[in-house]
Amino acid sequence: MKSKKLLVIGLTWSEPTATAAGVRMVQLLEIFKKYEFETTFVSTASRTEHSQDLEAMGIATLTIKLNDASFDVFIENLQPDIVLFDRFLTEEQFGWRVSECCPEALRILDSEDLHSLRHARENCLNKGIPFTEAHWLQDDRTKRELASILRSDLTLVISGYEMELLQQTARIDASLLWHLPFMYDAISQQNDWPEFEARRDFLFIGGGLHPPNVDAIKHLEQNIWPKIFGCLSDAKCYVYGAYLPDAVNRLHNPKKGFYVRGRASSVSEVMKMARVCLAPLRFGAGIKGKLVEALLNGTPSVTTGIGAEGMHGALDWNGFISETQDDFIDKAIELYTDKTVWQKAQDNGIQIINTLYQKTSLETSLMDRITEVSESLATHREHNIMGRILEHHTVQSTKYLSKWIEEKNKNK
Repeated sequence: MKSKKLLVIGLTWSEPTATAAGVRMVQLLEIFKKYEFETTFVSTASRTEHSQDLEAMGIATLTIKLNDASFDVFIENLQPDIVLFDRFLTEEQFGWRVSECCPEALRILDSEDLHSLRHARENCLNKGIPFTEAHWLQDDRTKRELASILRSDLTLVISGYEMELLQQTARIDASLLWHLPFMYDAISQQNDWPEFEARRDFLFIGGGLHPPNVDAIKHLEQNIWPKIFGCLSDAKCYVYGAYLPDAVNRLHNPKKGFYVRGRASSVSEVMKMARVCLAPLRFGAGIKGKLVEALLNGTPSVTTGIGAEGMHGALDWNGFISETQDDFIDKAIELYTDKTVWQKAQDNGIQIINTLYQKTSLETSLMDRITEVSESLATHREHNIMGRILEHHTVQSTKYLSKWIEEKNKNK
């Protein structure tokens, strides 16, 4: 039986210890490995000391060049059955090359989160105006991301809210989308989590290269933590995150109970020892890795509507969702001091993971859908006429811009 080949074009080299996107990509690679795909991972980015050791997972790797015909030679020799684009930017850069060199390959886009949604929300916050879906639709980045989704055969969408937004507001056909959140084994009621009394302090965790995290940390330090600390003077707030900028590191102030620690050696360990996770996110998109970690480690949380968006369906949150600053502060204090409320929140978190993030059922349904689309790819593409139009016109312009850059580079 011919082995199935998967090519993954990564925007970066995955760092699961630093970013939720890194966790997501490693989970996807593990699924394809389980189903015995011969996998190759490539990227134009530079690796870091914290990049996942993909070779140890049995995955071939290669650094590729942007706007360079060497990629065409590479992929023609590889002849993958499936090409997975890591975020819409890689589809923009390499989609036309894949289409020309391997037209029969199934093209899957992993959106991670809707970058355009995060971008539009950030713009609205900076302008001091309420976000609306109309703002999102009018954003140029939205048009680019939607075009990428339409050109792809299947797009993996991590958030339930974003599934609704794409179908109901952007009118993307459901056959082009697949809801795939993070995937985890079920949490046993008999676990090794520290009890309420054994836990102390508050925690925020999030990488410094992600603008929503930097904004949330500053908002937490300036507007939220002083009032919590005023009521709970023995408590501390610890901020963890890789690549934190100097503007965040300068917020370290032990006298005010605010500690900036940087990269955590083990996210699970620091999360388990905290009593409450704080995530006052004011913009963003997708599923928030910090809040998933809180669920997985029995740590109740207080967050915003944007923070919990698309994460818990109709189930009760593992703590509180607050839309005003004063309510956020009150709920953080209540969750920290009331053991009964805290334990109920922890139980809610177990229910969320065990109901919505079940690894076995999610990976099985994903592979079933991939098989279904692969076996009827010609018909699937015929029904996506807008995608074919965009592929013809938009990709042609991208193609010739890329070729112009390639020629320009040759003459340097």
